[in-house]
Amino acid sequence: MDRFQNILLVGCGNMAGAMLTGWLAGGIPASRFTVVDPNRDGLPEGVTLLRELPAEGRFDAVLLGVKPQGLDDVAPLLAPLLGRETVLFSILAGVEFDSLAARFPAVGALVRIMPNLAAAIGKSPIALDARGLDEIGRAAVTALMAPLGTPEWLAGEHLFDAVTALAGCGPAFVYRFIDSLAAGGTALGLDEGQSQRLALAMVEGAALLAGASEFSPGELADKVASPGGSTRAGMNMLDAGGALAEVVAEAMTASRDRNAEMAAAARKA
Repeated sequence: MDRFQNILLVGCGNMAGAMLTGWLAGGIPASRFTVVDPNRDGLPEGVTLLRELPAEGRFDAVLLGVKPQGLDDVAPLLAPLLGRETVLFSILAGVEFDSLAARFPAVGALVRIMPNLAAAIGKSPIALDARGLDEIGRAAVTALMAPLGTPEWLAGEHLFDAVTALAGCGPAFVYRFIDSLAAGGTALGLDEGQSQRLALAMVEGAALLAGASEFSPGELADKVASPGGSTRAGMNMLDAGGALAEVVAEAMTASRDRNAEMAAAARKA
């Protein structure tokens, strides 16, 4: 982690903001961070906030936190600040190494990251791949990402579309399921607010138990669902014809395909 003493965040929206929160909570000094964002207010004390990119300067690490569609607006202004000593981190969905390298030819190394908003509380999966880093550099990146959750190095860049659909988009799918559970409880007669609280507490506890258990989630489901019991009756509905697995697979496929479309658009730009 000590390799990255001077970190620039270009854009600090929801995702980059969650990462900044996680880093600060993990003990990285605020003085290491500079944020460039014309719309951001209320950053933690000690973090430098700029409204536009500086005319000069060098940074150990630069995090691209803009929308993928905004890459070509920021690239000409950012490129002069990147040198061989700089590691450029990107959370831009669908923007591949070749597309980044074409816009930032002088940069020393490229790292693609796929986190999610749980980075703010140190509970995000962190999918990683790199170009131009040796083992020491990869270890430094792993250390930098560790306060945000669980770093996972992928076998290749081609897996980013799949991991985006799973780990990047997945939280939204889980939130939809929580909402559906709460709505189901309300339909059965519970107060709406109470049903929401019960659904949230249940999902939190179930996730923590799954993370700590020696059993797989599928095995845990079977342990909850006693033969002939009420849980099994509900499980039979979810399992009928592979209904739940099918709709989840279709959602993930749609997310993967959209990510691939964005990658193709970035290559053409």
